[in-house]
Amino acid sequence: MFHDISPTAIVDGTLYILLAFSVVTWTLIIFKSWQFWKNSYWNRLFNGAFWGSATLADARALPASTFKGPQARIARQGLAWLTESRQTSTKNLKFSGTPSELLEQSLFVQMQEEQHLMESGLTMLASIGSTAPFVGLFGTVLGIMHAMHDITASGSTSLDVVAGPIGDALVATAIGIAVAVPAVLAYNFFLRRVKLQRAGLENFVTSFMHAALSTDLHSKD
Repeated sequence: MFHDISPTAIVDGTLYILLAFSVVTWTLIIFKSWQFWKNSYWNRLFNGAFWGSATLADARALPASTFKGPQARIARQGLAWLTESRQTSTKNLKFSGTPSELLEQSLFVQMQEEQHLMESGLTMLASIGSTAPFVGLFGTVLGIMHAMHDITASGSTSLDVVAGPIGDALVATAIGIAVAVPAVLAYNFFLRRVKLQRAGLENFVTSFMHAALSTDLHSKD
């Protein structure tokens, strides 16, 4: 089936695929590193401004430039829910339940959206980390098959004839492993960062709930 395809073409095709995997991996590593650094930076700034406010009304009056980052978006969602709940004069399904439960649900929905943003790209890293060695191995196996076929056709089994084609084929496996290692390490690292930042968001949601429930949810700040 593959006899009409040269071993060089097979190995080169495999290497191009692995090159694409490598480009995607390092692009994701750079982007995710910037994303997590940016989230941490804005969360620190927002925490200082938000918890430095005397009341929720003062926190709501913070400049728009302060409301950046995951925690800021969660706070904005919570403040918007508080405002809407006070302005709604009639009960409907949206406000069926206790205020604390509804506020908590609104905050956790936003937190889940933030988690999805943080997890974006991690599936690709995991997929590359798990498939790159097999792509390299696929190129190696086909390359060796062609090498053996050519060696049999030539009728020579000298080391010079055997070592060259097989050595070229094994390069694909080596590169596949080299591509997979950064992807796996990056995946594990960013997964850890997701867990840490999610824990921070959960703590913020709990603290926001305490601050909101310490006042009358149906009165103006």
